[in-house]
This record gives sequence, C-alpha cells and structure tokens, in this order.
Amino acid sequence: MTTPNDPPWNALEAIGVWIASVLFIVIVPTIFLFPYLASLDPPVTGSEQMIEFAKSDPTSIILQIVAIIPAHIFTLILAWMVVTRVRKYPFRATLGWGRGGFAWWHYIAILGIFLTIATVVGSYFPEEENDLIRILRSSRTALYVVAFVATFTAPIVEEVVYRGILYSAFMRKFGVTIAFIVVTFLFALVHIPQYYPSFSTILLLTLLSVILTAVRVKTNNLLPCIILHTLFNGLQSILLIAEPYFKSPEVLDPAIGLFNLIK
Repeated sequence: MTTPNDPPWNALEAIGVWIASVLFIVIVPTIFLFPYLASLDPPVTGSEQMIEFAKSDPTSIILQIVAIIPAHIFTLILAWMVVTRVRKYPFRATLGWGRGGFAWWHYIAILGIFLTIATVVGSYFPEEENDLIRILRSSRTALYVVAFVATFTAPIVEEVVYRGILYSAFMRKFGVTIAFIVVTFLFALVHIPQYYPSFSTILLLTLLSVILTAVRVKTNNLLPCIILHTLFNGLQSILLIAEPYFKSPEVLDPAIGLFNLIK
C-alpha cells in the first residue's frame, strides 16, 4: 500500500508534472486569447504588439485569467493519472488527506505570524509595481476573477503539484532536506516573472513555501497544506475586494503580492 511518503511515482515523473503545469499556464491563456485578437479591427499583428496589447487591454487580461481555470483542470487531470496510475491507487489517500494532528488553532497561529511578518516587511520594503498589480488594477472584473482563482483553484493545484507530487517523490529519493530545498526553489522560481522586480513579495512567497512545506513534513499529509494555502489566499482576496471601502487603501498594498497563481 502506498503512502504520501512512499508514492508510486518517481522524481522524474514529478518534474514532468511540474513542467506540464507551467506549460498549461502559458499555452492555454494564449489559445483563449487568439480568437479575440483575430476579431479586432484592425487586427493586432506582430509579437511585440500582441504582448503589449495582452498586458494592457482589459478584455485580454480577463480572458487570460479565466483561462487559468481550464489550465488548472488539465494539471489536476495529469496529476490524477500520475498519482493513481490511472485508478490503480486512491488519489486522496496516496497524497495524504488526513489532518496529521493539525488543529484549528494551528492555522490561526500560523496565519497570524505570517501576516505579522508580511506587515513588517511591507512597512520597510514596500511592494514595487509588478504584473499582478497591473492586472488587479486593470478592472474590477479582473480583480474578482483573480480572487476566485486564487482562492478556489490555485491552492489545490499548487499543493498537489508542489507539496504533493514533487515533495513526495524527492523526499523518498533524496531525503527531506533536498526535497524541502527543491520544492521551495521551484515554487519561488515560477512566481518571479509575475512579481519581479518586487523582491519583498518574492521573499514573502518563498517564506510561504517554507511554511507550507514544513507543514507537509510535520503532518505527513497534504490536506493541511491545502487548507492553510486556501486561508492565506482567501484572506488576501477579501482584503483586496474590500480595499475601495477603506479610507487609506494603500495600507493594503503589501498584501497584494501574496496571491499564488501557479505559474
């Protein structure tokens, strides 16, 4: 019988799933965008013009964010095939769907500590302009779609790929330390293009990965990581949606960079 620490997949397969998840996020939004670009009059031509238009046109931005949902679905289907060996093993049990001794107050304590650190970091090193901030400011609709994806699909997909498939395979092959480093590095790496040059945000995302991976090590289960990740992103979604109702919206700026869409 397989367990989260003795998975039926190997490190090479885990890297393959990770690469595929990144490609899905790059390719699927592009496919969604092409029909809209083709319908424009005059049409948008040239790679540089298309890239600039895709980053600035509100409809293009919304289409690309919506396309992340099917990209996440494709990733989960691939993950299911690898984890279950196509229905040979149970998906949830193989990844670890127990509490692992985690109580409700553990979630609250970790959230409190992380948000305190994020506030301190944001006070001394304010977040710099980055692609995600531009997306959130492009339209209210874009903000709502980002909040939905960040809360309801990204935590599940990211945890299945990183703390589920990647960590389990590398831990069994190379041990906890190497697996911890690999997962933390890859998680930060895929977010750098989205948040560059905001190094404070990248630092906080790396810290978040460290925390989530430590929870995986401590509990030997994936479910607490998914719950904690969902709470992180859900709280940030609520703050961003409520931002216009605050007298001083800038106090929420350090929180903007904490979304974790898989890239």
